[in-house]
Amino acid sequence: MQLQDLTALLISLGLIQSTFKPSPQFDISALQSPVLLQSSNDNNLSNATATNACSVEPYDSPDVQLQSFPPFNPVKANVYRYRQQQSVNMGSWFVQESWMVPSLFTCANPPQISEIDIASTPQARTILERHWDTFITEDDFVYLQKIGINTIRLPVGYWSLGPSYCFGTPFEKYSEVYMGSWPRILRAINWAAKYDIGVLIDMHGAYGSQNGQPHSGVNDGQTNLFNSDVDQEKTISALTFLAQQLASVNNIVGIQILNEPQNVATLPDFYTRAINTLREVSSASKTLPLYIHDGFDLNRFTDFVAGRQDFIVVDHHSYFVFTPQDSSEPAHSHTADVTHSISSDLSTSSIKARRNIVVDEWSCALTDKSLEGEKNKQESRKKFCHAQMKVYSNETAGWSFWSYKKEGCNEDQGWCFKSAIGKSLPSTFFSYPSQTGPHDLIASSAPSEDNNITSNSTDGHAQLPPLSEVIHQAAFKKNAATSQSENGEGSSHETYYPPNRAWKRSNTRRNHRHLSIHRRRKQSTQKHHPHPVKTVTPASLNTTSVADHEKRGYADGHETAIIFARYGMSRLGFKGQYIADTIKILGPNVVPPGKEESYAQAFDQGLRDAEKKIEASLDIVAGGGHL
Repeated sequence: MQLQDLTALLISLGLIQSTFKPSPQFDISALQSPVLLQSSNDNNLSNATATNACSVEPYDSPDVQLQSFPPFNPVKANVYRYRQQQSVNMGSWFVQESWMVPSLFTCANPPQISEIDIASTPQARTILERHWDTFITEDDFVYLQKIGINTIRLPVGYWSLGPSYCFGTPFEKYSEVYMGSWPRILRAINWAAKYDIGVLIDMHGAYGSQNGQPHSGVNDGQTNLFNSDVDQEKTISALTFLAQQLASVNNIVGIQILNEPQNVATLPDFYTRAINTLREVSSASKTLPLYIHDGFDLNRFTDFVAGRQDFIVVDHHSYFVFTPQDSSEPAHSHTADVTHSISSDLSTSSIKARRNIVVDEWSCALTDKSLEGEKNKQESRKKFCHAQMKVYSNETAGWSFWSYKKEGCNEDQGWCFKSAIGKSLPSTFFSYPSQTGPHDLIASSAPSEDNNITSNSTDGHAQLPPLSEVIHQAAFKKNAATSQSENGEGSSHETYYPPNRAWKRSNTRRNHRHLSIHRRRKQSTQKHHPHPVKTVTPASLNTTSVADHEKRGYADGHETAIIFARYGMSRLGFKGQYIADTIKILGPNVVPPGKEESYAQAFDQGLRDAEKKIEASLDIVAGGGHL
């Protein structure tokens, strides 16, 4: 019996709690239920006429050309890649799922559940090109920026890369259908960049299928990737193409190697082969973040990430509708699970993996049975959704809701992000809670003497130096520190704790649990140390009571918060990775061996102090005041 089968058995017997979605075995009849497959009357979504279900309306498809990208800017790329992510999935844009876009499957071949069933019809190119051009448009990126979404996860299949990638696969006979898919993917990336939105490219459908599910493009339920050397090599070749094309694109936050693969024994080996290959593609790909799904085994792949030093992120998916126990558990109990056991599990994993963890699929979906006993169903769903968003924000480097839109969106707050906004979900999602719109306080989030950033009149953003220059120029000027001290700034007696102490701020969950280099903590919920040994403030940086590497850590953390805020009001998300990479750049002359921990603690202190100043400024503006 495989591990995932044993887990499913224990869940079904009620012997363990199903806190996360297992590798689902979908019931096709359930997928085609009237509730899930409610068609839209939107002309952009419907390809069939009212009189003939399989008569596809003509479509004058535009000639979308291959697109170029702006020159690589390592600073912009670093902000996109290391910042805290508020994201949505662009599901069923380039990888079709029948329960999300049933109108596309009206003329599909049986069993009408996956991409191949559409591609194998004579009208496929017309159907899909119309869909690619109309389902999501540039206006959607304008909207996402306005509400604070700073990243999208973009699922693609190997077939999406173009006809040459269809050869030797079930899509080979229909390869011309995908003549225009890759240019449209590039267009989507440029649309996102125009509105300061990062893009995670997700290999949702691998050669041979990584899980046998319809969302991997297949309709036969077979998982062949891990049994075929050929399919594995083809998948790595497709990923290599993505790295070649996109590693130097500013707003590409990473490439996800596989989506929801079966948790087979050889999965870590496949990930290692793929990662090692991609790292050798180019100098840019050596530092490109690579995302791996955990196969619904968070502990296993947290250990995998913890065992590496490069920028690898574990992706975890969290749903509450796919097992009998989840389907029957009351909504308020699910909310309690999120705030207790799930929060604890994510916290533990986050600490171990230096915070290189995201929850890149989750939803507000609950079954009717979970809601039937709730006095106020809408309020129960809202509490459930808000609890998830808060936990995923606090304990990980980001989240991505599944999905941005679907047919029947207006009636589906569970699965449709656009419908849930302002109802089950908040109205905005900015990194700083007081922010009311994009780019607030770019020019005034902190005193100019604290940094060397100047305004860039061409795009309205700060002109940022490279990371290596930032961290070498981050020390405070003596007169600035003295001025802050005299004015009472930075003198709130923030406590700096010694290495090897686990702590957590008691006054706010918004300031994330400190994540230090190579820390091993046994008590993740321990309160802060009652006997502080040192206080680090801007004024103390010029004293002898604080070591030079600690002064540098505080200054680097403070400067990092300012730089991220000056670019789209972002906040540092992948903190442990950022600190580790910074220490490598600084070298042992700045951070002596054995002092990484205290540098990291001081960095975190400086980061939080600067973030509080920025938040205070936003609070003033939100209250109608002026800086």
